[in-house]
Amino acid sequence: MATTHLTTQILRQTPPVCGSYRRATTTGTSSSSPLTITFKTRKESSPKNQKFKWARKLSLVEQSSPSKPTVDVEGLATFLYDDLPHLFDDQGIDRTAYDEQAPVSIALGQAGPYEITTRWTMVMKFMPLPWKPELVFTGTSVMGINPNNGKFCSHVDFWDSIENNEYFSLEGLWDVFRQLRVYKTPDLETPRYQILKRTANYEVRKYEPFIVVETIGEKLSGSNGFNAVAGYIFGKNSTTEKIPMTTPVFTQALDPELSDVSIQIVLPSEKDISSLPDPSQETVKLRKVEGEVAAALKFSGKPTEDVVREKEKALRSNLMKDGLKPRMGCMLARYNDPGRTWSFTMRNEVLIWLEEFSLD
Repeated sequence: MATTHLTTQILRQTPPVCGSYRRATTTGTSSSSPLTITFKTRKESSPKNQKFKWARKLSLVEQSSPSKPTVDVEGLATFLYDDLPHLFDDQGIDRTAYDEQAPVSIALGQAGPYEITTRWTMVMKFMPLPWKPELVFTGTSVMGINPNNGKFCSHVDFWDSIENNEYFSLEGLWDVFRQLRVYKTPDLETPRYQILKRTANYEVRKYEPFIVVETIGEKLSGSNGFNAVAGYIFGKNSTTEKIPMTTPVFTQALDPELSDVSIQIVLPSEKDISSLPDPSQETVKLRKVEGEVAAALKFSGKPTEDVVREKEKALRSNLMKDGLKPRMGCMLARYNDPGRTWSFTMRNEVLIWLEEFSLD
């Protein structure tokens, strides 16, 4: 499944496209891997609730030309919103919106005075491998418009995770290959999130609100307190209700030294905190985590304290280098039962909440 966030701009006239075209969305796909693309747009905070946000910049040549062609860029942006989800299904895209001189299969040519820039996120399962690894790509696509006929005349993609965006890129191939490693994720409910951006070093996710049952822990990699929170979902509560297990188990540190730790189990999404039974133990609490943006670094192996702290430092350093604002502390997410999972297949993540985040 792929989710694309669209931002659209009308840009001034640009020189001919010099780079090679590469379709990010075709990498790693196969006929056996179902793929759906959906789009969401930034909405204007205006009474009309417009679907797209525009920025218009005219060059001096355009301003002085009284007979400059008129292009319905908003209509073309709406067309992309509706058409691109069919890129890999049986219906396919509507090729009549593309110049015959620059068909979508090649999409090389001179960008006209206008361009539409789309930001996308694509997530897919690589079906040929038995463990069906998840491939994630994010980036932007620049769609050049021919002002004489109102059709698309160029299409250039840029991935967030690589710098070499040429047609064949060893860096891009390696970016795909390293996502094919084995990570075992149990078939249990997980907190819902949307991937906003994936770089070479981390993902940025927008989490939906979720509820946790938590108690005091000892250290990030420790299990002290797990039996207490697990006991709550196994029936040690005011109504002896048994609640389905989810994944991952979180341990969260709120201080810079990563010593003030709580251990948490996420409750099923259909549960409402007002109707949940009270914990039987005073040290066990229920808490609602509001939907926020976090950066995540995924890794395998046993999440020892030294490893977790090393990953936290690496993630925090990369976030600050990229101009983001990480909060104090971090969370360790452990998805697997360590007694039943080979360490090299374990899925672990270090997450750091961000103060603020906006897509470019």
